[in-house]
Parts: sequence; structure tokens; C-alpha cells
Amino acid sequence: MKSVISDMDGVIYRGKQLIPGAKEFVHHLLSKEVSFLFLTNNAEQTPLDLNLKLEQLGIEGLTEKNFITAAMATAMFLKAQNRQPNPKAYVIGGGGLMNELYNVGFSISESSPDYVVVAKSTTFGFEQLKKAVHFIEQGAKFIGTNPDMVDPVEGGMEPAAGTLLAAISAATGKKPYIVGKPNALMMTLAIRKLGTHPDNALMVGDRMDTDIVGGMEAGMTTALVLSGVTTKESMENFPYRPDHVFNNAGEIDLSKL
Repeated sequence: MKSVISDMDGVIYRGKQLIPGAKEFVHHLLSKEVSFLFLTNNAEQTPLDLNLKLEQLGIEGLTEKNFITAAMATAMFLKAQNRQPNPKAYVIGGGGLMNELYNVGFSISESSPDYVVVAKSTTFGFEQLKKAVHFIEQGAKFIGTNPDMVDPVEGGMEPAAGTLLAAISAATGKKPYIVGKPNALMMTLAIRKLGTHPDNALMVGDRMDTDIVGGMEAGMTTALVLSGVTTKESMENFPYRPDHVFNNAGEIDLSKL
């Protein structure tokens, strides 16, 4: 039976609502003792936050070790890349991202930061945009946690990290280095944590442009669920295809994949 790496937004929930089939999917993973991880481009929340959210939605039995977030991957990447003593970052994003950067030795600062790190932020405004542009023009390296332009929520979509990155990029003329999916770095971290091989891993996601392409390029089997961003119609616009397509994660039978 394959190990499973699954997205969360659009697969398990939309905003604060559980997606039909999600509870059955997670119960199947736990009852069959499948090795799995939730790999999310969400950089706002910590693994503890995400686990508590799932518990509130009625999904229990998970631990913080079942999650890897784009914030975690970004912090790990910057720790490995940085050669400066006492590195500083100007952060646009939530507490989850700041917490992960603190954990690897970064200070959050508006005084000559080494990096400008951008994630989804519900409080993003002109002052933050102006500061980010100024710091990048002064030499700070431009980092994005993930490229998602929109996130699925109850009733539709809302702007995500990619929208903020696009605004800053337009003002500076510089493109960010993006750590999250579909960057193979995220996939490699997950596969390594599971202790498996890509040939024996299934990537489950709702986005062709992050989950499916990332899983495909990492050598994993891919399963698209139509409960989030990508529809059956929009799937046809991409030059690559998932190995499997399901209406929701509850339809996935690992014994047949």
C-alpha cells in the first residue's frame, strides 16, 4: 500500500467547513496504518493549529508530526541557505510563519532585514507593500512561501500569497524564490520524513498547478480531487494529467492504486 502525501485546503476542508468524504479518508489512513503526511502551502498556522482545527471539525487521532507546512519548509530552507550571523527577516504573514523563523534563529525586524518573506496575510496593506519594496530595493532577498493566487473558502475563493507576491514583484521588477509547492523541495522534505520512495507515494491534491505538477515531477503517483480549486473542465487546460481523478478524497481506495 502506498504512503500518502495530501494537501489540506480544498481536500480536507474549505475555510471552516469539512469537505464531504474527508473524515472517511483520514479514518481509512489511520485504520489501515498508512504512512501519511499533510503537506500544505498554508503558512499562517502551525502544525498544532492545524491539528486543533481538524479536531474541531471532527477529525481526531492525528499528531503534530502528521503535518508539514510551507512555513516550516521556508524556515528550513532559509536556515540552510543563510550564512549571516543573527539573520533578520521582514515578514508579511501570520504567526505560524514567524514562529517557524524564530525556531531556526531568525529575528523579525524592520531594520535592514536580510530577507523579505511573504505569505498569505489577511492584514496586508499599502504600508507593508511600501516597506517590502524598500527592503528589496536595498538588497533584501525576496522569498515567497507559496505561489497560490487564491484559496478555496466557504462560498468561493479569496486572495492568497501569490496575489501579494505579484504586487511586490510588479513594484520591484524582481521575482521571489518560492519554497512551497510545486517546488520539489517541499515534496522531498515530505518523502524524506515518511522514509519512503517516490514510487511508493501518492500525492493527493485539488490543484493542478501545485499539488499535481509537484507530485508528478517528484515521481509520485498523483490523485486530483475536484473538491477545491481545479474543476474537471479547467483540468483540461494543463499539458499534464493526474494519474487518478476523484470527486473527493473519500472516494480514494488505496488498495486499488
